[in-house]
Amino acid sequence: MSAPAPPWLTVDRAVVSIALVYPMRGPAGMFGPTCELCAQLAVEEINAGGGVLGREVRLVPVDGGAPPAEVAAQVEALVSVGAVQGVTGWHISSVRQALAPRVAHRVPYVYTALYEGGERTEGVYLTSETPDAQLWPAMRLLAGEQGVRRWFVVGNDYVWPRRTARAAQRYALRGGGRVVGQAFLPLETHEFDDVLRRIERSEADAVVMLLVGADAVRFNRAFARAAMDQRCLRLSTLMDENMLLASGAGATRRLYSTAGFFAGLVTQENLDFHGEFARRFGVEAPPLGSLGESCYEGVMLLAALIGQARALDVRAIETAADTVAYHGPRGRLRLRGRHVRQRIYLAEADGLDFTVVAQL
Repeated sequence: MSAPAPPWLTVDRAVVSIALVYPMRGPAGMFGPTCELCAQLAVEEINAGGGVLGREVRLVPVDGGAPPAEVAAQVEALVSVGAVQGVTGWHISSVRQALAPRVAHRVPYVYTALYEGGERTEGVYLTSETPDAQLWPAMRLLAGEQGVRRWFVVGNDYVWPRRTARAAQRYALRGGGRVVGQAFLPLETHEFDDVLRRIERSEADAVVMLLVGADAVRFNRAFARAAMDQRCLRLSTLMDENMLLASGAGATRRLYSTAGFFAGLVTQENLDFHGEFARRFGVEAPPLGSLGESCYEGVMLLAALIGQARALDVRAIETAADTVAYHGPRGRLRLRGRHVRQRIYLAEADGLDFTVVAQL
C-alpha cells in the first residue's frame, strides 16, 4: 500500500492554489512572518468577495530562503502535478532567475521584490521598484539637498546588488559626483570592520546600501559603533520598518530609504490596511513594511490577472495583462509592460520609524 501524498501535492479542482514563495531562513528570514500574514490577509479578502473564477483561493507556502535551485525544483514540482495554479512572493533575484524559466510559461508568476530591472520573461509580472525609478531620483535629491558627491556602495554578492551598483555608478556621474569604492559581501556576513575602514579612507559622503535583511541590520549597528553616521549618510533601497526595529534607534541616524510603500504614509488606503491587519492578527503582529505589503499586492495582482483573463492559461493572461488594475494599500495600480506603475518615496529614519520627506 503506497504512502499518502504530502499535503502540498494535493490537487483540489475547486480551489485556486498559489505558491507563496517567501524567506523562512537566512538574512531575509526576518521578513517571513510579515510576508505570510499580509498574503493571508489578501486571500481572505478575495475569498470574502467570491474568490477567483468562483473558486476559493489558498496559499501553499514555499521557503524562498532555501538555495535557488532547491526552491525552483519544489515550485516546479507543485506546478507539474497541478497543485498550484500561480506563484507569487518576495524572494531575492537569484531565486527569481532560477524559478522563472521553469514555471513562468506554465502558470502566472507575480514577483514582488524590488530588483535590478530587465526581467522580460513571458508570464512574469513585477510589482516593485527598479533602480531607474527608485535609486536615481533618491541619489539626485540627496546630491542636491545634502551635497553628496562621493558615494560608496556596499552590497551582498549576487545579481541584484551587483547590477544596481553599476547603475549607481552612472547615476553618481549624472548627478555630478562619483562612486569612490564598492564592496560585495556574502549573504549572512557578520564582520564589517574592513569595509568600514575602506569607507573611511575613501572619504565618502554617503553609502548606498544594497544589503539584505539581517546583513543590513548588522551593518547599521557596526556603522553606528564606528561613529561613521557622524560623517556619512546611508541610502538604502531595501530597508523597512522591521529592519529599523532590529537595528535599534541608536543605529539609524542619517539613514534614508527609498521605496514605493512606507507604513507611515498617511492615506486612506494605508490606514484601512493597517486597521484590517491589526483587526485580523492583533496589535502584537510583526510590523508592517514594504516587503510584507508587497506580498499582499502580489496576491491581489495575481487574482486580478486571472479574473481579467477569465482563465488560468498563461497566454490568455498575457493577452489581457496591460488592461489589468488592482486596489491595495497604495491605491489603484496598473500594469504596463508587465511592471506595475507606482509612486516612489524617500524617507528618513527617525529612531524606529520612517518619516517620508519627498515623493520622487
